[in-house]
Amino acid sequence: MTNNLNTIHVDMDLENRVVLNVGGTRFETYKTILKKIPATRLSRLTEALVNYDPATNEYFFDRHPGVFSQILNYYRTGKLHYPINVCGPLFEEELEFWGLDSNQVEPCCWKTYTKHRATEETLATLDGLNLDVDRTSKHDLMIKFGIDEHRALMDSKMNYFKRLQPIIWQLFEEPRSSKPATVIASIQITMIILSVVILWLGTYTETNVHSININKEIIKSNNVTENMFETFRIMDADFYNIYLVILEYISVSWFIVDMSVRFIVAPNKRAFLFSTDNIIDFLATSWSVIDIFIRLYVKSILLDSLKVIRVLRFFRLLSYHSGLKVIISSLKTSAPVLQLLVFFIIVSSTLYGAMIFYAERLTTDDADNNIFISIPEAFWYAIVSLTTIGYGDFSPKTSLGRLFGGACAVTGVLMVGLPMTIVVEIFSNFFNHLRARSKLPKQRRRILPVEAPRLRKRTQANITEIN
Repeated sequence: MTNNLNTIHVDMDLENRVVLNVGGTRFETYKTILKKIPATRLSRLTEALVNYDPATNEYFFDRHPGVFSQILNYYRTGKLHYPINVCGPLFEEELEFWGLDSNQVEPCCWKTYTKHRATEETLATLDGLNLDVDRTSKHDLMIKFGIDEHRALMDSKMNYFKRLQPIIWQLFEEPRSSKPATVIASIQITMIILSVVILWLGTYTETNVHSININKEIIKSNNVTENMFETFRIMDADFYNIYLVILEYISVSWFIVDMSVRFIVAPNKRAFLFSTDNIIDFLATSWSVIDIFIRLYVKSILLDSLKVIRVLRFFRLLSYHSGLKVIISSLKTSAPVLQLLVFFIIVSSTLYGAMIFYAERLTTDDADNNIFISIPEAFWYAIVSLTTIGYGDFSPKTSLGRLFGGACAVTGVLMVGLPMTIVVEIFSNFFNHLRARSKLPKQRRRILPVEAPRLRKRTQANITEIN
């Protein structure tokens, strides 16, 4: 009787077993285990499926065996762990195939598993910067300008400007598309730097650009009087100012020509006008032209201060260097951290500024001689201390004030140092991916689609069972 019961138990155990061949690796478990998680591919296994091989009594799935070992362990233990030797998108693809939810990954593996999502976001941002596009293809160029490529080849009477428009656009908008485009980009960069240098040199006092170091002994030895030297000095300044004016006329003329040509050949005039770079370029160029005429009749420090607009042209350099684009993108990604940093600095400087101001007034013998006349001055001291700059123009004199000042300085070190590590990590992530992308091959091998396996003929009973 006992032998019969053991035989029945062994037969039931064999019937409950299921063999799964995943990518050439055989896994064996019980059907009851696979029923633990319903509405999944493994919970609906039947011998009528095309994956079942009656000769070997196993189910074959051409999937990743390393990921499946963790999936099968999930059925057994109810805990889904992430294999560290598998890429995140592959793990998600495998889970989707087996009908499982990726959000069920255990907390201990969640950080490692979700790391690929940050990588995908970084790669998507770099793709949006078009760092790898040196030259727009002819086909895409024709589409951009709304030209039918076949018609352009057949129609010899096509508008001459329509033919030249894409070529001129590439010369001015894509610096790495050809050698002439590189030359134009080099001229553009030179003119941007030149316009800023002219602004700097124009701020020198008296002579504005040049001064002669001459002492009185040299003046006497050469029989040059003070009045004669002053005349020579002014003449020398005017001489160099003429060169500055000529260089400024050249740079302004170049910017006018550059902006006019780019507007004429732009495929979308509206997008060109509302582009941030073009708005900055227009403001800087237009004010340079206005300033040339205004300064002939009006001398005003306020009007001269508006020349600083031309410094904004440096933003045009972002289109010529991929590293600058990466810096701007990393700062945009770090915006939430930087906003939090600014918020804490404002709150802390306000708090410490008020505390230091009243600490100085309450603990000093002569409140009228307090170095902090008002809370805004104490507020300035708190900002300088929190940002770890420390100009030294203000400092507390009393013991209580110095106590609060020391606490302010320590708070600044922690407040500024901790968020900066996150910003540096984000920039390092962008920069490392940029370097990795630069080493990737331009063309990848083409993978042909796999032909789907043919289904075996099923009996009507099997079809009914599946339904």
